Amino acid sequence: MAAVCQPRRALVEIPAPQPKIAARMRRSYQEIISSRVVASPVRAARPASTRQRQSLDLPGEGVWSGRTEPCERMYEQHTALSTQQLIQLIQSLISVEQSQESRIAFDLKYLHEELQLKKANVYRSIPYSRFGSNRDAHCYRKAYQHLVAFKVSCYEWGQLLLRNKEWDCVLEHALVAWRYTSELPQWDTANHNVLREQCYDILAAHILTALQHFQPEPKRGQELLRRMKMAQFHSQTIRPCLEELQKMMASNDEMETK
Repeated sequence: MAAVCQPRRALVEIPAPQPKIAARMRRSYQEIISSRVVASPVRAARPASTRQRQSLDLPGEGVWSGRTEPCERMYEQHTALSTQQLIQLIQSLISVEQSQESRIAFDLKYLHEELQLKKANVYRSIPYSRFGSNRDAHCYRKAYQHLVAFKVSCYEWGQLLLRNKEWDCVLEHALVAWRYTSELPQWDTANHNVLREQCYDILAAHILTALQHFQPEPKRGQELLRRMKMAQFHSQTIRPCLEELQKMMASNDEMETK
């Protein structure tokens, strides 16, 4: 039996090509501005909705006139403070002053914690699993960037306190930073200890500047004198600061005796 061949049908008809659409020309900035200027009066001419008109109407008194006579009378009234109100005002001012002092103490605590962290980063960077010395040039290169960060922290925070004229805080910060500087590692090569000596120079300059603008009380002066004598064992850079403080205390004793 012969096979019947049927004509093959196309699955998809290809549509006839469409004519090209002309590209839309982009409007210039001047045309857009001019079209908005022309269209703005049309939008402004629309009447306001009844809901907006009702919101401006006051029941029983008509439309709000926009006058603020009660507010003006309220600001014109000046009453004297009573004794109890004056005491409360003074107490509030004292509490604000105490809060500022506690904020400064908190800032110093934060600065000291940052210095301690920078010092800890120096020791963390030193490799200890070595057969040779861990204070040689190789270990110094590992800790160099952390030593620079410690020095920058001593300088920047001290300068910030000096700009704010917090003279007593400058002394406290410098003496604490002096102790942390003395705890930095001593390197085998003398040139590698230059950063340590630069920290001492920076802190001594901060202390001397603060002493030139601030005269501590006798009790505070004795405490600073004791701490500076202890700091002298770490570096002789603090010697001019110690002499300046001794002169100030001697002049105070002479004035008290007179």
